Amino acid sequence: MTAKEVRELDRVVIRFAGDSGDGMQLTGDRFTAEAATFGNDLSTLPNFPAEIRAPAGTLPGVSSFQLHFADHDILTPGDAPDVLVAMNPAALKANLADVPHGAILIIDSGEFTARALKKIGYATSPLDDGSLTAYQVHAVDLTGMTMKALEPFGLTRKEASRSKNMFALGLLSWMYGRPVDGTVRFLENKFATRANIRDANVTALKAGWNYGETTEDFAVSYEVRPAPMPAGRYRNITGNIALSYGLIAAARQSNLPLFLGSYPITPASDVLHEISKHKRFGVRTFQAEDEIAAIGAALGASFGGSLGITTTSGPGVALKSETIGLAVALELPLVIVDIQRGGPSTGLPTKTEQSDLLQVMFGRNGESPVPVVAAASPADCFDAAVEAVRIAVTYRTPVFLLSDGYLANGSEPWPIPDLGTLPHIDPDFATEPNHRGDDPEAAEFWPYLRDPQTLARPWATPGTAGLEHRIGGLEKADGSGAISYDPTNHDYMVRTRQAKIDNIAGVADLEVDDPTGQARLLVLGWGSTYGPIGAAIRRARRAGHHVAQAHLRHLNPFPANTGEVLRRYDRVLLPEMNLGQLALLLRARYLVDVVSYNQVRGLPFKAEELAEVIMKEVDQL
Repeated sequence: MTAKEVRELDRVVIRFAGDSGDGMQLTGDRFTAEAATFGNDLSTLPNFPAEIRAPAGTLPGVSSFQLHFADHDILTPGDAPDVLVAMNPAALKANLADVPHGAILIIDSGEFTARALKKIGYATSPLDDGSLTAYQVHAVDLTGMTMKALEPFGLTRKEASRSKNMFALGLLSWMYGRPVDGTVRFLENKFATRANIRDANVTALKAGWNYGETTEDFAVSYEVRPAPMPAGRYRNITGNIALSYGLIAAARQSNLPLFLGSYPITPASDVLHEISKHKRFGVRTFQAEDEIAAIGAALGASFGGSLGITTTSGPGVALKSETIGLAVALELPLVIVDIQRGGPSTGLPTKTEQSDLLQVMFGRNGESPVPVVAAASPADCFDAAVEAVRIAVTYRTPVFLLSDGYLANGSEPWPIPDLGTLPHIDPDFATEPNHRGDDPEAAEFWPYLRDPQTLARPWATPGTAGLEHRIGGLEKADGSGAISYDPTNHDYMVRTRQAKIDNIAGVADLEVDDPTGQARLLVLGWGSTYGPIGAAIRRARRAGHHVAQAHLRHLNPFPANTGEVLRRYDRVLLPEMNLGQLALLLRARYLVDVVSYNQVRGLPFKAEELAEVIMKEVDQL
């Protein structure tokens, strides 16, 4: 047989799409793992219905997984797929609008039955009516060939068809020179006690590879070389797992037992699942009966001397707000992880959004300031978690850690850090009375006698002799902690709690990337817009435009130089996946006319779209 042509590419975007029961997330995960092992830089975008088992063969039931892998540094999962693998008519119809002309379509022709076509409103099959002539179409009977390959296993049609995702994975692995050994080991471990299912999936995987190798339908395969990266040990990681590791690492750095009180909610549940696996590090996880019980248990754990954590999404934040206010009054460490999703109400549980910022800033009664830290990428969720714990423990305050669905489920290479480079976090527990008053012999413990630098109150664990004290939501007297209704004291305590947050140390200055120093436009971002903004600015600069970029991690307090940076530029453009929440805060705080660019589609920005907006703003200056 004549050797097939191999073409070298610098980057590829592949999207696997099918029913939510077709295993598209597993297929994408496995291809991603192999790309990571090969050494490519990568970024992923899983997209799936909120229903556990959405109606098969319907548009709302389509699940997809997009992977962008390259031989160079990349920042996003790609604007549009170069390859779409469609496992049924619904998957094709739901995704075709995103596919540029000339792209490759690999379509499971075995699923294009009259019934399946009718279910989604196709009067004729797009495989036959000429509507796909603008694409490179490969109509392959993935289902039929999978069933044929698995005949020796005696599986039912339904059981055999479940392995067609492995056939597709094998075919794509051949097309792009990805090894399948890791997936074979994965299947052997996953189905170790179900030999028939294990062997069927491995057979389907290898059959897909062999089909690509031998068929004349695919005359070309492709190669994407490894990306140059700084030396180190890497692993592919999702935002939720990185965040979990960050919390565990921070607990170790502070020598505190970690207690996670959580109620399952999409897209935060994975953090509960992941942390529960690591009991050897002294963590305890508590799946509560509701959001209120979850945060109440976490705050109680903090009072008891543990690192209290609670995880949720927007609807859960609303339920937790009263206890967050209590944590502000008690001035105890607590980390509230808010992995944002589309709202309001139940909204879009599996889609991404940045619409909780004003809620976490102000969604409590009274003056109750809380620091806010936002992660920028899946891997950055680790560092953001460590920073949130540092602030919570050092300043005795609840801290919001913001992620979102895009970061939570997306993945990228993560250089595993040396624990020696992480900050030491000192809980500095109170061990003896701290106030003697007029009588040196009558030593007392004053729970609100503050550190003069941090304004943090002492953290005294229950059972420490001589440090008994009262806690509760009523206002406390400065120093002694006695209940106080004095107006002057209340004014002082409110201002002191605000000053404690305003003066948090270690909030680095806002860094600006302005390589030429000639930019008049600053593009500012926060959270998961980091990747799309960065990719868009690369495009604008390649087109000859001078553009500066800055990204905020700390949203309360803002970096001390934020106002100076904003005023340095003629115009500030702020893309957000909301209707302008950070823009509202910056306009009010710094009196700068920030230009908002907003979308709330449940999806991250596309780099091409942002690049056009950026270049238009530059041209108007």
